[in-house]
Amino acid sequence: MILETERLVLRPIVTADWRELYPIMSDPQVMAHWDGPEIVDPEISRRMVAAQVEDMQAGAAHYWAVELGAAAAFLGACELTGIDWRHRRAEVGFVLARAAWGLGYGLEAMRAVVGHAASLGLKRLWARTHAGNERSERLLARLGFEAEGYLRGHVQRAGERRDCRSFGLLL
Repeated sequence: MILETERLVLRPIVTADWRELYPIMSDPQVMAHWDGPEIVDPEISRRMVAAQVEDMQAGAAHYWAVELGAAAAFLGACELTGIDWRHRRAEVGFVLARAAWGLGYGLEAMRAVVGHAASLGLKRLWARTHAGNERSERLLARLGFEAEGYLRGHVQRAGERRDCRSFGLLL
C-alpha cells in the first residue's frame, strides 16, 4: 500500500531499492545507533532488501521506501515488522539519509506508518532505540510513544554490549 503525506510518498520497497538504501546504510553516522555497523558490502544490502520483499509477500511485514514527493528523491525507509495479529501489535522503525535529518521527514513518514497501523486494526506499536539516540527518542515522543523500559546489554556490537530503550504506543 502506498502512503502519501504532504511532502512524502511511502511506497512498498522493491528489490532494486537496495541501490538507494546502500549509501544510507554505509554511512557510519546513520548507523551509529543500529544493532550492526555500517554496511560495507553492497551485496549485504541487496540480500537485506530481498529478504524484506519476501517478508512483505508473505504478509509478515510492511517496508516502505520514503521518497520526497514528485521528485521521487529517495530519503530512506520505514517499517512495520513483527506483526502479531493475535495480540494486534507490531514494531516500527525507520532510517533516513543524513541529508534528510532535521527537516521533519522522519516524523511525517512515521505519522503515516502509525496511521496505517491503526487502519489495519493494530492496537499497540513498539520501538527500540539504542541508549543515547536522542533524535529517535524525541521523534517517538512527538508521535506519542512512551518510554517503557531499559534493556541493559541488549545488543552486542563491535565487541561491546549496548543498552537499549523500549517505547510503546497504544492505538
